[in-house]
Amino acid sequence: MGQNDLMGTAEDFADQFLRVTKQYLPHVARLCLISTFLEDGIRMWFQWSEQRDYIDTTWSCGYLLASSFVLLNLLGQLTGCVLVLSRNFVRCACCGLFGIIALQTIAYSILWDLKFLMRNLALGGGLLLLLAESRSEGKSMFAGVPTMRESSPRQYMQLGGRVLLVLMFMTLLHFDTSFFSILQNIVGTALMILVAIGFKTKLAALTLVVWLLAINVYFNAFWTVPAYKPMHDFLRYDFFQTMSVIGGLLLVVALGPGGVSMDEKKKEW
Repeated sequence: MGQNDLMGTAEDFADQFLRVTKQYLPHVARLCLISTFLEDGIRMWFQWSEQRDYIDTTWSCGYLLASSFVLLNLLGQLTGCVLVLSRNFVRCACCGLFGIIALQTIAYSILWDLKFLMRNLALGGGLLLLLAESRSEGKSMFAGVPTMRESSPRQYMQLGGRVLLVLMFMTLLHFDTSFFSILQNIVGTALMILVAIGFKTKLAALTLVVWLLAINVYFNAFWTVPAYKPMHDFLRYDFFQTMSVIGGLLLVVALGPGGVSMDEKKKEW
């Protein structure tokens, strides 16, 4: 079997997967995408005093302002998640979640940590895809299933979302000389580029979903670490952030690459 035959078989599998799952794939994608905000909002409730004291100590802003920050994070994230999952005021919810990302980037000094900054940008890319999906719904035959109608803002949202999502994978690259790491970097980078430029997009995004899910379960298994250890929180944070990017990639699979992509340009040729 030649290379073209293998590629064709893989694309046929991706198309068949989309046909079978099109009724519920967008719902699963949205749940995965907002999982970071959901987990962090719940964390704010259970770690209220720790979060408040951290903000107060870091910024010397006082008890009242620090408590207001934690409350804003808690309500902002949980309300945004409920609105997204219920498909009500999705644009307002996404704008609110964008605001939470920006606020946390400053408050937790993420701006100076390149790894965490890229992960936050990838979260923003997922929200852009969510906005693009919300623009396409409403006239669909099935509730929650995107339509094929394109509009210019939606196309550029999808492009921006794809480009920002691939930043996540840059944080997963391993710079050592082992054969497995080199192979993982080459394959991962190739798939990242395909998603970013919109070439064989659904197949590349679906492959990345499987690959990233396997890496996430293996490396970020927070449930294997006792809850009282700091590593538990670090791994849980990484796990749910990765799940959000997986949700963004599933939206890429469900929505397609959009008009600004090589897949769409090929149709014109």
